Amino acid sequence: MSTKSPNPILAAALANVPSTFRSRLIHTYLDLKKNCAEARYEPAGLAAGKFCEVVLRFLQEKVHGSFTPFGTKINNYADECRKLIMAPNTAGNESERVMLPRALVFLYTMRSKRGIGHVGGDVDANAIDIAAMAKTADWIVCELVRINHGLSLEEAQDIVDGISVRQLPAIWEVAGKKRVLKDGLKAKDQALLLLYSNQNSAVLLEDLCEWVEYCNPRMFKNVIIRELHKKRFLEFDKDSESIILSPKGVEYVEKELI
Repeated sequence: MSTKSPNPILAAALANVPSTFRSRLIHTYLDLKKNCAEARYEPAGLAAGKFCEVVLRFLQEKVHGSFTPFGTKINNYADECRKLIMAPNTAGNESERVMLPRALVFLYTMRSKRGIGHVGGDVDANAIDIAAMAKTADWIVCELVRINHGLSLEEAQDIVDGISVRQLPAIWEVAGKKRVLKDGLKAKDQALLLLYSNQNSAVLLEDLCEWVEYCNPRMFKNVIIRELHKKRFLEFDKDSESIILSPKGVEYVEKELI
């Protein structure tokens, strides 16, 4: 992996972290934050796992004096964190031995057991899950900055808060409506992107037409929606006039529009 940091502010704040870990730590953290900001649940979970594994290896080095080599699988993540917690008081900083490993176990468990992008259930907890993941990762990075740069927690928090990873959302929800913020999209692509943002339930044709602000509802149905239905990008129920995105439509949106 390249040692060039994707974020010079964090690189400076974590300058005392060996380069073996620093670039990987920053890269996986920013990847996690970016995917959380974009509500990309599965990639966020993958990035969280990689972030946790990098931080664990760094803590192993600080506390034990050696770490699981990169490229070697960590067979039982919780057990490895437990070894840090049980280490002698003289081994490393208390936060590195006690607090950070516990935070890592929580984050790794969210990623592994919660089922990021899960289907079904009474409540869709995806947004809550990734918000918790992002905040936990923020705290971990703040603590690493505080310890390794000699800063107060407030100063470390200011550094992390100053790092912009938020992306302009493709969809804006306002006053009960949805609007596409991405410029230059044709009506069919706007419709697919709007359906993608509402994957867990069908959307009424009337609402979708209004969201796209298509001037002729009849043309929207006959030219845009029926054609996308024919290509199997979506399923249009002519009786209820409701629409839901197909797996083929999901793939198109993720590859071409996001």
